[in-house]
Amino acid sequence: MKLVTFKNSDGKAQAGWIDGERVYPISVEVGGSEISTMLEVIRHNEEILPQLSEQPQETRYNLNEVELLAPLPNPASVRDFMAFEQHLLNASKQAGLQVHPKWYEIPVFYFSNHQSIHGPSQTVEIPTNSEKFDYELEIAAVIGKQGRNIKAEEADDYILGYTIFNDWSARDLQMEEMPVGLGPAKGKDAATSIGPYIVTKDELEPYRDGARYDLKMTAKINGEQISEGNFKDIHHSFGDMIERASANSTLYPGDIIGSGTVGTGCLLEHGPEVHPWLKPGDEVELEITGLGVLKNTLK
Repeated sequence: MKLVTFKNSDGKAQAGWIDGERVYPISVEVGGSEISTMLEVIRHNEEILPQLSEQPQETRYNLNEVELLAPLPNPASVRDFMAFEQHLLNASKQAGLQVHPKWYEIPVFYFSNHQSIHGPSQTVEIPTNSEKFDYELEIAAVIGKQGRNIKAEEADDYILGYTIFNDWSARDLQMEEMPVGLGPAKGKDAATSIGPYIVTKDELEPYRDGARYDLKMTAKINGEQISEGNFKDIHHSFGDMIERASANSTLYPGDIIGSGTVGTGCLLEHGPEVHPWLKPGDEVELEITGLGVLKNTLK
């Protein structure tokens, strides 16, 4: 199932699901309360989702009649990891650094700004004090069940689904703060794009490769392909990441766990001789097998 948040001609944002070229709104009652937002749907997903495809759907829209928003506009939290070795090797080489050996022992993450979520086709504003703005090609897991001290081998039970994740990065701001010993923070504060939908994990089973999935990941700028990688090459699995994130801490439905950038998945890895930093008017298009296309224009 592909879960979305959309806006129809009435201008109302509401949760829904896609079947072919049709969008069906989700509006159900749980415990005497109407459920119509994606965060509420995720919190009650075990009750709601099994019913959707079985019940008659009187209201429906053609996909071209609605505006798709970020599928989860208000995640409970956003943690972003750094789990692809090739990304780290490429970025470290550009910066003249070496990969810290501790990275191979533990998956590490930072908290991102969960109040600055953008959706497909939404314009993203480059911070006025940044001249080195970058995209990051990632995949994210959406947590569907509350848990604490989750073991890696049990983590799949806590994942509702996956979505494309673009961790926009102001590299000049990031490089200012990180030598101090904290961050990234302000360099990642401006925006994060997700979408176009949350794909429930059962849809990705045909691509399963052990604890990972065989998913091609590409990024284009103004139609020119810059990045190409595959999710199966990730070093730390989502199971590893969720075990780390939930250690002595509770994960809640609607939390987002980002994978970090796939190898070649940002301009920082390539250097300016391959492509200059992003500028207003550029269109960035991320595509992942099974998860669709996430496209944004910069201003």
